[in-house]
Amino acid sequence: MSIVMEEEFKRWTAKRKAALVTEIIQGKVSVAEASRSFDLPPSEIEEWVDEGKRGMENALRAKPLEIKEQYERQLKELQEAYGEAMLELRARKKLQSLLGEDEK
Repeated sequence: MSIVMEEEFKRWTAKRKAALVTEIIQGKVSVAEASRSFDLPPSEIEEWVDEGKRGMENALRAKPLEIKEQYERQLKELQEAYGEAMLELRARKKLQSLLGEDEK
């Protein structure tokens, strides 16, 4: 890992996260190595990488979306997925009651 990343620190600023994500994307370090080195859960580091990729994709658009628009779009997608999951759950419960199965 680079010298910048090897220093000890208490807070993960955006600049430090970006430096780590860049090293991961460039293949200089793996998520597992970074997780062990910095005592962070791999899922957290993977989330930073995903956010970095989304940000990079947005920055390279012909007309970049504002952050608010990005969050609103993501919220809408999550709400739709939640609604679908609730409909499926209700349908399953209705089917169970029609079939006379006990709820577990």
